[in-house]
Amino acid sequence: MVKIDTIELPDFPLLLAPMEDVSDPPFRALCKEQGADLVYTEFISSEGLIRDAAKSVMKLDIYEKERPVGIQIFGANLDSMLRSVEIVEKSKPDIIDINFGCPVKKVVSKGAGAGILKDIDLMVSLTEAMVKHTHLPVTVKTRLGWDDNSIRIVEVAERLQDVGCKAISIHGRTRAQMYKGHANWKPIAAVKNNSRMHIPVFGNGDVDSPEAAKRMRDEYGLDGAMIGRASIGYPWFFKEVKYFLETGNHLAPPTMGERIEAARRHLQMAIDWKGEKLGVFETRRHYTNYFKGIPNFKEYRMKMVTSDEAKDVFSAFDEVEEKFGDYAFSLG
Repeated sequence: MVKIDTIELPDFPLLLAPMEDVSDPPFRALCKEQGADLVYTEFISSEGLIRDAAKSVMKLDIYEKERPVGIQIFGANLDSMLRSVEIVEKSKPDIIDINFGCPVKKVVSKGAGAGILKDIDLMVSLTEAMVKHTHLPVTVKTRLGWDDNSIRIVEVAERLQDVGCKAISIHGRTRAQMYKGHANWKPIAAVKNNSRMHIPVFGNGDVDSPEAAKRMRDEYGLDGAMIGRASIGYPWFFKEVKYFLETGNHLAPPTMGERIEAARRHLQMAIDWKGEKLGVFETRRHYTNYFKGIPNFKEYRMKMVTSDEAKDVFSAFDEVEEKFGDYAFSLG
């Protein structure tokens, strides 16, 4: 068993990473159904929260069926972060997570996200202040460092733990790498193997197959895996990883019928939550993976990603079901 404060998770839990315009309530619900043990919201701007920006406030929506759930916030101004904690608490999440890892320029340029990796003292003091300001467990998601010359993650993780952080998720890349190259899990393992560390250490980055998750568990000794891009348009990834960890075998991939049903539900839930225009637009990124591997599929995918009205996307699903309903997916 893995524990984040008083929150009990199974051995080697699988976490859904916080992803902008991806980890919304509809997608979190699908991932939870397929085995995600802990889910996080999209990251939310502390400045947006205290200004009552509609998009930021909307991201606070969480539902009982997705617990345990963490709300992730980012920012570099202490007053704004503390005020945002008070707002977040009203949504009653199980965890408050601080984003110290987003590499996007518009976030980093304000000293937030991975930008704070240039000022470790601020990173630690901000975390300490937030821990003292809430009764909820505070966790952190970060990267190895700003660049290859500034990787101090073993020291950083220990300092964050010492000021009350209850778990840490580490992406195995530096900010300079963005999402390029390969994730390096060795420094994350060094954090876990530090004899002074007693909080859970989760690995993130390139967990793109059941075998990768097994290596993260067995070779690197990490407490769990945070899964991001591999789950986009493929919530079954969580179930497949768990099956492989338990049996050493690969689970049969979802059928065409299961994929179409999931895509329909996903779109309908998105529309119900954020309205037709946004629901249709923000679900588009999932369709490539929902229907990956089907030959001669471009025509149908184009309909799904260019249609602005829900009825046209649902119609495309119907066409796919009629034409490819008997398509058999293979392992691998």
